[in-house]
Amino acid sequence: MNNIEQSKIPQATAKRLPLYYRFLKNLHASGKQRVSSAELSDAVKVDSATIRRDFSYFGALGKKGYGYNVNYLLSFFRKTLDQDEVTKVTLIGVGNLGTAFLHYNFTKNNNTLISLAFDVDENKIGTEIGDVPIYHLDHMEEHLPEDVTVAILTVPAQAAQAITDRLIAKGIKGILNFTPARLNVPEEIRIHHIDLAVELQSLVYFLKHYPNA
Repeated sequence: MNNIEQSKIPQATAKRLPLYYRFLKNLHASGKQRVSSAELSDAVKVDSATIRRDFSYFGALGKKGYGYNVNYLLSFFRKTLDQDEVTKVTLIGVGNLGTAFLHYNFTKNNNTLISLAFDVDENKIGTEIGDVPIYHLDHMEEHLPEDVTVAILTVPAQAAQAITDRLIAKGIKGILNFTPARLNVPEEIRIHHIDLAVELQSLVYFLKHYPNA
């Protein structure tokens, strides 16, 4: 993150930065010039003290009694999140979820782009979905460019580890895993597991047992 030492920024804070950035973009588009931590808190559902602590890791971003300058914050977080540099992503598995990703293709995130996808369905090979070309998974090593460093995995769980091993061998540094499989990767590889079934079960549990939380 620019000249700020990344090791000093807690991971929880780093995960919230894109959320702040999205809201600031909306504020800027609406013409708002200033925003308080209380307004940010209400919008992104993060308490004010946490927001102020998050921002404090980056120095003096605002003034007490004045709040934060929207244009300055937007510019700062754009640079911090490398929004001017496009990160190319590959999608592995063009099923229902994968197809939805291709249609969406992170249109609100101008620094992230799915540039190609892989599948084994012969009816999809050689076609495009959302302007993203689909190649056969058997030929992944042949078609995956060196400048693609992130992969989204939406494949059957039993195939996930073998595909992950191939991706890492090809130079992928980060994986967003939508399969139930818990993947084994080297320490230098960043992997985020997103199990939609588990998240839904967790939501239902909290609704039943913590209805007023």
